[in-house]
Amino acid sequence: MKTVFAVLTAAALGFSAAAAAQEGTLKKIKDSGSITIGHRDASIPFSYYDDKQQPVGYAMDLCHRIVDAVKTELKMPKLEIKYQLVTSANRIPLMANGTIDLECGSTTNNLERQKTVWFTITHFVTANRWVAKKSAKLMTLKDLKGKTVVSTAGTTNIKGITEINAAQNLGMNIISANGHPEAFQMVETGRAAAFVMDDILLYSLAAQSRNPKDYAISTEATSVEPYGIMLRKDDAAFKKVVDAAMTNIYKSGQINAIYGKWFQKPIPPKGLNLNIPMSDQFKKVVAKPTDSGDQNDYK
Repeated sequence: MKTVFAVLTAAALGFSAAAAAQEGTLKKIKDSGSITIGHRDASIPFSYYDDKQQPVGYAMDLCHRIVDAVKTELKMPKLEIKYQLVTSANRIPLMANGTIDLECGSTTNNLERQKTVWFTITHFVTANRWVAKKSAKLMTLKDLKGKTVVSTAGTTNIKGITEINAAQNLGMNIISANGHPEAFQMVETGRAAAFVMDDILLYSLAAQSRNPKDYAISTEATSVEPYGIMLRKDDAAFKKVVDAAMTNIYKSGQINAIYGKWFQKPIPPKGLNLNIPMSDQFKKVVAKPTDSGDQNDYK
């Protein structure tokens, strides 16, 4: 009886594994004849609408190359691409419930989120830094001692700089702004010496200012956050294809042209040039691709 039970149990487990494999993203795409990309409407330059209301951006370009790899894997050259607008609030639920197959934006890959979704190879590394007038030469935390510093209300950035201020006894006067543009304006008008925020957002704000060359982003960072393209959890077969596509983009050198297109050249619809060089942290990812959600792996 024990033998029969063992055989039946093994058969059941084998059936469950087969059923799970059949429910994977590759089968979903094969059966439907389409793949659905989740995108953002205003996450410049990662994923946003151009003047024709078409989703474009750095992450979108990477996702289209992933789709090409899926086409090859499934031998489906005419695979249809569908687009689904997502927000910060619904992107993870829409991934988990199967509405979207890839989420292409500026989503931070961290250990907490990995409990719900998976991420492919990191495609950008942002950090918590600050922007100030170049003439002020505020490049390190020590330079901010006793200064008035602004950050946006309700963000992890203002919480983080407040904790650092207390821990290092820097004596900063930390004030809050209702939004990023208001905070940047405080630096423009001299009401604050520096604005603390994700560096990618600071670069964008500085680039859109009246005199972009008047501003400098700090060399020192207080935190590191890797961005990743999101996919469903526990789908090893799909992740293998996606990871291989991303790794190929890096190893072949394609990433240099894609990065340059969105971060170092004029981008649609207004011809804005963010002029952001590839960071040392991201260069390390390109040299040694990783999907780690631990910020310590990027320092």
